[in-house]
Amino acid sequence: MHFNTLSHYRFAMDFKEESNDLCPVASGLAHVGDAWSMLILRDASQGLSRFDQFRTNLNIAPNILTRRLAALVEHGLLERRRYCERPPRDEYVLTEAGREFLPILVLLGDWARRRPAGDRLNRFVDAETGQEIRPILMDANTGADLVGRPLNLVAPDSVKG
Repeated sequence: MHFNTLSHYRFAMDFKEESNDLCPVASGLAHVGDAWSMLILRDASQGLSRFDQFRTNLNIAPNILTRRLAALVEHGLLERRRYCERPPRDEYVLTEAGREFLPILVLLGDWARRRPAGDRLNRFVDAETGQEIRPILMDANTGADLVGRPLNLVAPDSVKG
């Protein structure tokens, strides 16, 4: 796979959708944004929903948090819901698209745990069983493990049915 790295990072960080690039990775990053946005999604998956909860837990500047929440709402990963009229207060909850992104965070966390010093990091456990999970990435069509498997990035009309 060949990527023009600089344009992909600019594309992702600015949330610009007018790019002619058809790279699914760049498109996914454009919807998620950056590390702050992924951490907001992580916290939302753990039950946080209010601005002050995110700000306190992440130790993030209010102006940055405001922009990230607005972008996640705009891209359909979070939904903003009013929970108090006076003073007006909103909460942010995961949408279906936001919940669909969570396995990516789990895979990213598992990858980080397998790096040097990763043994000191927290673990993901099944909420019902309490057992540590070991996520895998597999092709739904063939059942093949995708880690280390050679892959090509091709145009949609060239994919074999």
